[in-house]
Amino acid sequence: MDTAFFVAWFEDAAKVVRLRRDELTRLDAAIGDADHGANLDRGFAEVRAALTDWPPASPVQALVSAGTTLIRRVGGASGPLYGSAFRQMGKTLEEPVTLARFAGAFEAGVVAVERLGKAAPGDKTMIDALAPASRALALAVREGLEPLEAFERAARAAEEGALATIPMRARKGRASYLGERSVGHEDPGAASSALIVASLATVAGGVS
Repeated sequence: MDTAFFVAWFEDAAKVVRLRRDELTRLDAAIGDADHGANLDRGFAEVRAALTDWPPASPVQALVSAGTTLIRRVGGASGPLYGSAFRQMGKTLEEPVTLARFAGAFEAGVVAVERLGKAAPGDKTMIDALAPASRALALAVREGLEPLEAFERAARAAEEGALATIPMRARKGRASYLGERSVGHEDPGAASSALIVASLATVAGGVS
């Protein structure tokens, strides 16, 4: 996984977020501020621009640049949360990048989100998609899988985790103010997290 892989990951994520922007906004309209899709679309467009204007020289630079851009450019909670995840991944990642090193950095990114958002699995947040994806990656490393299969597993785990938020009652964020009314809706942050993890598999498979 070289620098081009990480740039392609962010490019594909930006493309997918744009395609699914309205869907993410509808999910957020049910239990949030109805701006998640628009905010992420704008944020990842800014990431693509930053990586084009200042091409990173390494995977670490790509991650830190993306994270910093999201923190500075995206309003609401999603910018700081995603931005912190990518920045922490960049600070943790060792090069040359192997699947094991990527999985370790991904886990560090998830921990950063948990700390910043003060969230845990079951709180109906993006952690409910990211934590299962991280566990799937760690297991794939132990089983000696190639990156494509590992990322496909992580994508399935993230998607299943996002769907599992539907019957949950929100315990964090704006959705928590709704109490029982938050039940029956997929968490938008978990949904977008699943899309971003799925982009890893897309890029690893050479489809992007």
